[in-house]
Amino acid sequence: MTSTVPERVLEEARAFGLDLSGTPGEQLASYLAHLLETNRAFNLTSITDLDEAWTKHVLDSLTLAPELATLPAGARVVDVGSGGGLPAIPLAIVRPDLAFTLLEATAKKARFLADTAARLGLGNVIVASERAESFGQGPGRATFDVATSRALSRLPVLLELTLPLLKVGGTSVAIKGEQAELEVDEARRALTLLHGEVTGTRRTATGVIVRIRKRADTPARYPRRPGEPKRAPL
Repeated sequence: MTSTVPERVLEEARAFGLDLSGTPGEQLASYLAHLLETNRAFNLTSITDLDEAWTKHVLDSLTLAPELATLPAGARVVDVGSGGGLPAIPLAIVRPDLAFTLLEATAKKARFLADTAARLGLGNVIVASERAESFGQGPGRATFDVATSRALSRLPVLLELTLPLLKVGGTSVAIKGEQAELEVDEARRALTLLHGEVTGTRRTATGVIVRIRKRADTPARYPRRPGEPKRAPL
């Protein structure tokens, strides 16, 4: 399966300040082809139509590109719960100057991500096959400038998984759905305990982006043991 970038995708990407002509577009097309082909063997996405995947996968992921626009070359981004590589792979393609760590606990998915990065020649991508809770109490703690996520968990859980990974002053940016404002309300206690603050939301054609800044060091007890943030959200 091969494809070129649809013209409408090129146009919408330009609105984010992105030029998908040439190599970036070729890499994105190759990525989608590989994703949908692999999806026949094991579940990576519920979307199987290529045209729909350009919108709901690629363009949705690239709505985060403006959130990364001011990062200097070499800045570190962690994508939590990468799954099939969204939003991290499209972002790594359009920002080859940034260093991306794709965090994925399921070994089969982590192998897919590593294979995809190698196929596409993404030297700015590494894959960590580890739970976010363990990574946040270990090698990933207070290491990253930005944390990205998409359709991972409701915000109180997501904050406990992402904020410990950030340096003080770093930002967690999450692609959420229509309940984004409700999730922000639900996260008031978590924001206080984890020393985060919501600095803005932005509606896009495919969702709502919530931006959270880490104000101070995360208390040592967070994140809690694997599975506990989801079992008992803050």
